Amino acid sequence: MNRCHAMIRCLLCLSLLLGIIPLASAAEVLRVLAWDGYADAEVVAAFEQRTGAKVEVTYASSDDDLWDKLHDKTRTYDVFAVNTAELQRYIADGLALPLDLSRIPNHARQLPRFRDLSAIGGLVHDGKTYAVPYTYSEMGLIYNRKLVPQPPHSIAALWSPQYQGRVLAFNTSNHNFSLAALKLGLHDPFQLSPSEMRRAARELVQLRRNVLTFYATTEEVVDWMRRYDVALVFANFGTQQVKALRDAGMDIGYVIPREGALAWLDCWAVSHDVRDAALALRWVDYTLEPQVSERLTRVHGLANTVTPFPDSRPDARILWLQPLEDAAARKALWDRVLSGETPEGF
Repeated sequence: MNRCHAMIRCLLCLSLLLGIIPLASAAEVLRVLAWDGYADAEVVAAFEQRTGAKVEVTYASSDDDLWDKLHDKTRTYDVFAVNTAELQRYIADGLALPLDLSRIPNHARQLPRFRDLSAIGGLVHDGKTYAVPYTYSEMGLIYNRKLVPQPPHSIAALWSPQYQGRVLAFNTSNHNFSLAALKLGLHDPFQLSPSEMRRAARELVQLRRNVLTFYATTEEVVDWMRRYDVALVFANFGTQQVKALRDAGMDIGYVIPREGALAWLDCWAVSHDVRDAALALRWVDYTLEPQVSERLTRVHGLANTVTPFPDSRPDARILWLQPLEDAAARKALWDRVLSGETPEGF
């Protein structure tokens, strides 16, 4: 009998080692692909405690990086944050799924301008909703008051010889071509002809020569401004960067140039690789709770879609991002700009 029991115990141990009999069911994992500030540890911990699920957060450093990550066959995600203009690329490529809004009851708490999703370009296709707004900002110019005593009134300040080596710009293809188009006074910064693309590329080569570095995160900007005499920053993350720099004790100003400022509206979308759509939608709904959305404003200085955000420049020209003529072409040209190609190459 003892030998029989011993044999049974051995078989059980072997089964456990081989995974035939699990010790316990593993916690469900929600894989979130987002931008800095959208899924802080405190926010994640509260969601995990409430749901019993584990959350894995991956951060994107640019729209190019977001696109690459969602096309990476070695990694999969359940929910991701994307701006309205870029979202349309993901829908067209089959990377985003329609949302069941009945599972996002906090959508009804959003401000009126964000509740009518059909009125926001790019969210609804063929009668199906693919994303819910979460946060937004314009991309103005940050200036160091010690080096730039008067607010810069034009985007052209980024190209000014007096600031050579004292400019921080963002490492991305889409916004930079639109920025150059605004500087050139082109009609539509989001729909450039081939000749306009080449003109914009030549402008970006000139900008590259003026730039100290092309940054990827808000923290990098804080660090560079601490260590170097940075005069101007193209604020890709907008008011989030303004708050981060002021919290770090920097004496900075923030302006919308006369040509206008590009602006993004970031939304939550569900990936085609989602393993548990109900859990993914629960995350989206959770982030729209007042305490979570308001934390985004309190901690990161970003506007949320649940409570009003003060508009310091209601008369400023704001250009909400629109779908691009050819995102892949912009990326290919941007890579050439970064590689050191001369203006004559374009």
